[in-house]
Amino acid sequence: MTPAAVLFDLDGVLLDSRVAIVRCIEHALRVNGADVPPAPALERFIGPPLIDGFAELAGPSRAAACLASYRERYVDSSLAETTLVPGAREALAEVAGAVPVAVATSKPRAYAEPLCERLGLAPHLRAVAGPELDAPEEVKTVTVRRALQSLGFEAGADVPLVGDRSHDAEAARANGLRCVGVLWGIGDEAELRAAGCDPILTAPRDLPAALGLGRTAAG
Repeated sequence: MTPAAVLFDLDGVLLDSRVAIVRCIEHALRVNGADVPPAPALERFIGPPLIDGFAELAGPSRAAACLASYRERYVDSSLAETTLVPGAREALAEVAGAVPVAVATSKPRAYAEPLCERLGLAPHLRAVAGPELDAPEEVKTVTVRRALQSLGFEAGADVPLVGDRSHDAEAARANGLRCVGVLWGIGDEAELRAAGCDPILTAPRDLPAALGLGRTAAG
């Protein structure tokens, strides 16, 4: 069945943010005197609110300072170091040609909107929902609810969320939505299956059909 609308996570689903985010985490830890783990070990912090990641990496007392240092670098470097997931813009365009689409991201809206503009995603989006800069602890459940409302829907609507981490699935479930998992992001198949994602996709080109949209779905 055709959904009423679709929500997309941003980092890992539409954007490859690994380089930008990891380098900024490294910078934040370094300038605040915390240990800097190897880069691959930092990728698991991509997706959930970073204030929680910094509390784990540097301790609760340094989390806010780390977040501030992260933002100092990220505001400019993200525009140069973030790239599109190959095929994601085309898949997004096909989905958005059929139903309303919005982004629901843990990235602050002040950073998410310029990235969507720069990388050509904005024309396909009705809204971009993300925490305000003064609300770094906003949980994904709240962000998803606001994204739904931006499209005129409430919890329980037929509006799937496309995500790559377990916290995406948890936020979807808390709002009565199903979550479509993708394997080209940060989370692996075991994480997504345990979180209840269904289906789980391996390539952006599969998105329209999996959502019941597009030429492939129609045959």
